[in-house]
Amino acid sequence: MINYTERLRLLMQDIVARVEPLSFIDPASFMVFARFGRTGAEGAYATCHCLCMPPSDPGYYFWRNSSGEVTRRSEWFVSKTPEVFVEQRRLDYLISFALPRFCDQRLEHTRKRAHYPPRTESWIAKLDTVVHELYHIDPFKTGIRQMVTNDGKNSHRCHSPEFFTHVAALVAMYLDTKPDRSAYDFLKYDFDSLERKYSRVVGTAFKSFPSYPQLYLEPLLSMPVAPTERIVPMKFPVRRQQYSDADLDLREFFPDGSRRVPLIKGPETPEKEAA
Repeated sequence: MINYTERLRLLMQDIVARVEPLSFIDPASFMVFARFGRTGAEGAYATCHCLCMPPSDPGYYFWRNSSGEVTRRSEWFVSKTPEVFVEQRRLDYLISFALPRFCDQRLEHTRKRAHYPPRTESWIAKLDTVVHELYHIDPFKTGIRQMVTNDGKNSHRCHSPEFFTHVAALVAMYLDTKPDRSAYDFLKYDFDSLERKYSRVVGTAFKSFPSYPQLYLEPLLSMPVAPTERIVPMKFPVRRQQYSDADLDLREFFPDGSRRVPLIKGPETPEKEAA
């Protein structure tokens, strides 16, 4: 069995210890977890989720008529990030990986190939993704890293062209330190090869799988501005506001789904769940 998220966590720990521009990152400030993602399907290979953003400014939804006049609006609300505690420490970021899609990523099938020499091994695409998510972590903990363009201006995109160039340079910087191959060798296997080699591919997930900690909306108790339009009561989605180690689980992943790994083996094998 291979615990894929644990191997990713250890790799990230090695990267931030070796790559000076990422050395500000405390490995204890983030957690790695797995989500299901089919190979070949659309979607991100991995995602950096920020938990340290302050509450948003108050806002509301509104509706206009055909003349463009605002006719009604929702209650005022703010968006907040949930609190996630691991070993009693509040985390600043979560980093999720889509399995098995991440495992089957190939350099020649991604736009990042333009930032690497022609004969670069295909598995480097996965190392690039790992560094990519670490690079999203903001040194000032104000959210996702704000990119700056070549002319010194803030980019309105978190994935500016400069971002991919910087990530490729950090990947090269890491490999130049001659890390122990055991830290990254698991990236060389696609999902089928992992199953043949280790039999089972597991990873940390949340017990609410496929759900995970996300932004939530909180209505304001008082209106900042007296309403002039009709107020439409809102049914805000109910989402958890706090998580801890007790909300974590271990799941086994397959090409077409996943299932919870039972803590105690019983007489019956749990049915595999569809994605």
